[in-house]
Amino acid sequence: MHSSSTSDEQRIENAARGLLRGIGRLSQALFRLGEFGLPRTHVSLLDALEGGPLRVTGLAARTGIAQPRVTVVLQELEERGLVQRERSAHDRRCIETSLTPAGRELLEHARQRMAAALLEGLRSNVDEPERAVGAARDAVRTLLHAIEPEVS
Repeated sequence: MHSSSTSDEQRIENAARGLLRGIGRLSQALFRLGEFGLPRTHVSLLDALEGGPLRVTGLAARTGIAQPRVTVVLQELEERGLVQRERSAHDRRCIETSLTPAGRELLEHARQRMAAALLEGLRSNVDEPERAVGAARDAVRTLLHAIEPEVS
């Protein structure tokens, strides 16, 4: 019985590795299709700020980007008018960064391009695009909940 569970674990691990490779490739393809006009690191910070203002430490923790690099990228994004930095209303010693309307617009337009390209690909290559997208969305939620139960 033990060898059966070991082979089950190996199959699950192999499937997980394939899934991770697929997610990585899908992410790269969608990023290219989004035509952000920015490096991926910059977009990661914009994406993290979408939920509301954050301090450099929070951005570094959320994105996995080192704090010194976060600071440099935020300066570049601020120069482009995509983020703004202000003193925190809760703690005047801290600086919080938030998206500007231009930053939100950039994300929205890029996501529209990504969704349109994905939809076009699905319509061309998949019999039931709506079902495929729904199943993928549900699978991602299940997997995310498995590793981050507090996230819904």
